[in-house]
Amino acid sequence: RHGVRSMPIRKDDEVVITRGMYKTREGKVTAVYRKKFVVHVERITREKVNGASVPVGIPASSLCITKLKMDKDRKAALERKSKGGSKKGGDVAMSNVD
Repeated sequence: RHGVRSMPIRKDDEVVITRGMYKTREGKVTAVYRKKFVVHVERITREKVNGASVPVGIPASSLCITKLKMDKDRKAALERKSKGGSKKGGDVAMSNVD
């Protein structure tokens, strides 16, 4: 859609879970814990023994972003990434070096 393969995940992005017990579930990202390498997704919770519901941490590699929350920094990153990835034959200049 945006011409890029990957993008750092962020709060308020919309995602689909692609692996694990919650596969094919959709939701909005509510929190990103970079230290724990997990993401909390809206409506993905589990009940604790005492009845409280806690969000389940989903690894970012198990998610697919369906909709980005756009702002000027994100738009600039998309343009930078899509422009840089489109050039083919980047090693042609070094092909005749011995």
